[in-house]
Amino acid sequence: MSKQKLPKEFPLQEGDKLTPSAKDFLLDRKIPIVADKAVVSNSVQLTIPVGVSNRHAHLSEYHFHLLFGDRASLTVLRSLSQPGQFAAYETVTIVGQKGVLQNVRILGPLRNHTQIEISKTDGFTLGVHPPIRPSGLIEGTPGITIVGPVGSVTIDTGLIIAKNHVHLSKADAKIFDVINGDSLIVKSNKRPVIFHDVTVRVQEEYQLEFHIDMDEANASGVNTGDTVRVIGKNRSLFSTILGDEQDG
Repeated sequence: MSKQKLPKEFPLQEGDKLTPSAKDFLLDRKIPIVADKAVVSNSVQLTIPVGVSNRHAHLSEYHFHLLFGDRASLTVLRSLSQPGQFAAYETVTIVGQKGVLQNVRILGPLRNHTQIEISKTDGFTLGVHPPIRPSGLIEGTPGITIVGPVGSVTIDTGLIIAKNHVHLSKADAKIFDVINGDSLIVKSNKRPVIFHDVTVRVQEEYQLEFHIDMDEANASGVNTGDTVRVIGKNRSLFSTILGDEQDG
């Protein structure tokens, strides 16, 4: 009886699963676990540029004038990636129960409702721990005190940790095969982290960008301008391959 040779690689099709002992057997013998070509062809390598957001303030016109004066107006410091949005020269101080955050940048233009976006780490500094929310959904969120050069205001609600999300134009949405309100699963590269529920926002004028806060950026080792790879959508991975995933 002839001795059977071990394969050079072990192909795994979508839906297949390996037991821990089978996986260990292959890895001990340095037999790579690879995706079947049909599986690879179904998972197009789509990438999205990253935009890292530091703490910032969106102010209503009413609150802006309370803080900066009746004749004040926002001064554009630099344009942001999304059309019509900008970082203003003006900053405010955020005052919490335990501490303050100084030089918090205002983002323009002014909005209908005031909203302050911070990170989880910032919450420890302030002594306030807001929920993770999509931008604009501020009902039931904690308030905070905002201090400007000529006045201060305490809002009852509006302090949030912004939920990560991706902006897509309608053309981008067709390429990614998603609609507004869907979710994507993306993976960072430098320090691999999987973001499993990234909210999809679609508008005609949007520029393609994945928005995360400073805590998420530090954890995944990414900076503005880096890219993440799309590995699934609507809570389902494109591939169920086990073992180390090959980037590229």
